[in-house]
Amino acid sequence: MQIYLDHGATTPPRPEVIDTMTAVMQSQWGNPSSLHWWGERSTMIIERSRLQVASLINADPEGIIFTSGGSESDNMAMIGIARQYAQPQHMIISAIEHSAVRIPALFLEQNGWAITRLPVNQQGQVNPEDLAKSIRPNTVLVSIIAAQNEIGTIQPIEKLGQICRNANVLFHTDAVQAIGKLPIDVQAMPIDLLSISAHKFYGTQGIGALYLNPIAHQRSPVTLILGGGQERGYRSGTESVAAIAGFGIAAELAEKELYSESIRLTQLRDRLFTLLADIPELVPTGATGGDRLPHHLSFYHQNYNGRQLVRELNYAGIGISSGSACSSGAIEPSSTLLALGYSEDQAKNSIRITLGKSTTTVDIDWTAQAIHQILQRLDSCPAKN
Repeated sequence: MQIYLDHGATTPPRPEVIDTMTAVMQSQWGNPSSLHWWGERSTMIIERSRLQVASLINADPEGIIFTSGGSESDNMAMIGIARQYAQPQHMIISAIEHSAVRIPALFLEQNGWAITRLPVNQQGQVNPEDLAKSIRPNTVLVSIIAAQNEIGTIQPIEKLGQICRNANVLFHTDAVQAIGKLPIDVQAMPIDLLSISAHKFYGTQGIGALYLNPIAHQRSPVTLILGGGQERGYRSGTESVAAIAGFGIAAELAEKELYSESIRLTQLRDRLFTLLADIPELVPTGATGGDRLPHHLSFYHQNYNGRQLVRELNYAGIGISSGSACSSGAIEPSSTLLALGYSEDQAKNSIRITLGKSTTTVDIDWTAQAIHQILQRLDSCPAKN
């Protein structure tokens, strides 16, 4: 029996996505920049997909810029905005951003920009008052992740965005983990830029989008990829028509199923939390209840490192992930858990379990049983650990 519980890393493309992409690659493969019928047909596919992606977040389709994924979108938002300025200014991020925001912030800092990293509480949430106090006269962008990939915590995006709106500061959110799981309405929420990645909700890898609202359009990010001027000059390069078509189908299906699937996943998530609650050494991390992604569980174990637990579950046919990283053979602690105040040992012992469309109650019960058995075996053979 194999159970995939790493949907936070990537989701399997839906059959509808694969069918759509196959049809496009077989018979609708024209270059969208070409003026003839073959090119126009591909352009129509792209624009239909733009409508579908825009509908998922209630955006104006003109605000959707197709990219290669969440990392490029984050980089376009941050470095693209920074390149408008002849002199370094000030940006704000949280202490638990994805590396696609964290590393560009470090790059800008090394090039003279001032970067403020907002602390979070032990649940992983930013205090809106901290943001308000951190804004300076030369603050040009705030980037706060909508839902944290490792601990599942949802940020108070509306409050944070409104603080930025009141201060006339652009607000960007990396919504890669949130899209398709949480309702996001960019018309109603004070969001200026938003990053999306298709493979987090059953599209394919290598395609994503950056949403720009009219305010962000007026302060247009400078393009990072120069060339043919595709995507209205924001992102040069011949569009991947098939991947974009699949992205659109995935977005359309995600919008239709968002509420029902969120309810189902929340019930399965809470069932697994309950089944594992009798293991005192397995400590939940991140927020609880409504402040947590519906498909997301995370823990640290008091005795065993996360990579070891990932391997043990993999041997049992269950796929999960670890928050710790491996560098030159040494296990590095999770930077997210360190920011939450956990010790280095605790931050090395983190695991993440993320559910998806294929997850059933049987999968949840089997996984809970497997975790119990693995930990009992490890505890009984300490000399081999």
